[in-house]
Amino acid sequence: MSKLNILLLGSGGRESALAWKIAQSPRTARLFIAPGNGGTEAYGTNVSLSPLDFTAIKQFVADNAIDMIVVGNEDPLVAGIYDFFAGDSVLVVGPSKDGAALEGSKDFAKRFMMRHSIPTARYESFTSANIADGCRFLESLRPPYVLKADGLAAGKGVLIIDNLDEAKKALAEMLGGMFGASSATVVIEEFLSGIECSVFVLTDGEGGYRILPVAKDYKRIGEGDTGLNTGGMGAVSPVPFADKTFMDKVEQRIILPTVRGLKEEGIVYRGFIFLGLINVGGDPMVIEYNVRMGDPETEVVMPRIASDIVDLLEGAAKGSLGDIPADHDPRTAVTVMAVSGGYPGSYAKGLEITGDLKPAQSILFHAGTRREPDGRLLTSGGRVIAATSYGDNIADALSKSYQAVDGIHFDGKYFRRDIGRDLMK
Repeated sequence: MSKLNILLLGSGGRESALAWKIAQSPRTARLFIAPGNGGTEAYGTNVSLSPLDFTAIKQFVADNAIDMIVVGNEDPLVAGIYDFFAGDSVLVVGPSKDGAALEGSKDFAKRFMMRHSIPTARYESFTSANIADGCRFLESLRPPYVLKADGLAAGKGVLIIDNLDEAKKALAEMLGGMFGASSATVVIEEFLSGIECSVFVLTDGEGGYRILPVAKDYKRIGEGDTGLNTGGMGAVSPVPFADKTFMDKVEQRIILPTVRGLKEEGIVYRGFIFLGLINVGGDPMVIEYNVRMGDPETEVVMPRIASDIVDLLEGAAKGSLGDIPADHDPRTAVTVMAVSGGYPGSYAKGLEITGDLKPAQSILFHAGTRREPDGRLLTSGGRVIAATSYGDNIADALSKSYQAVDGIHFDGKYFRRDIGRDLMK
């Protein structure tokens, strides 16, 4: 099998985990990460390129004989990077712009699910032209009320409100520009009660797909799932309730109709599908689609993929997954995220990070870090470093990750001490 020069786009913990996994493949000739962070340089070469500057990326691809582009985050996909390189010799792992609308537009995703009978919450979409209808629809629902900005809003476009009058006020504020153009259309959903998990699928756009390890993440800043939503404070894989019975339902009711539906509608989709699911009385329902891997779930999913990730990525990008295996490591993996004090609100940047940055029992995936010319490692984001560990069970892996996080030092460091505890009951 030929070796590949690979360009990975992104700079977070997800890209750190992808880079770690790609670098292990004997098929990787050279790995570039654009722009990368203070930790990704351990796996390849960081490049000062914006993932949204397609023209500069095209020049870099030509200058460095890049064979495959792996798109980490959603913004370049929604902006059409796959389409930009269509016809070029370089492979792109990710959906076309039409496919990326599954994440780029909540309304499109909901309509897609309705067309293909994929289980999801009852919903309607509204604009400022029919806000009165939106208020009436809210009145038809039982609290809490779920309001979602139609477009990308950096993970902040979902409001869950207990009071009807407050929900109506929030609807008006969202349609009035609370999230800019992203909330020019608002999707109002029935609230689903249950426990959530993240299912990841890699598909080749020709009907072939592989189900990757399932994970559960922890979004709230506070222990006991309290406080503000974050980008993710930790993750666990596998998920005890996502057993064979549950996953058979996921595959038959959600994955197959999604993969077939994309092909039937002529939507080119060669990359990751992230299914945000909720287990409602043993039945899976879709909360949302994302068109890339999740973060921090990637930090537990990549360590549990036992197969060569480059083989899988190339198979997806070429439309030929065929019989390429996606074996799962049987061990449990747990990720704990160390964040800056004040996150997800305002927080300081440029704080020096010291301590044991190569713990024996854990892998540190950098998220918001940067390396200074003098070698010092500084914070550059709200989520700073994720510690991932293997174990025989959640408790075993968790204790190692906490030990690793305790060994990292920067002013104001905070992390949740209850990751995975709900799954251990």
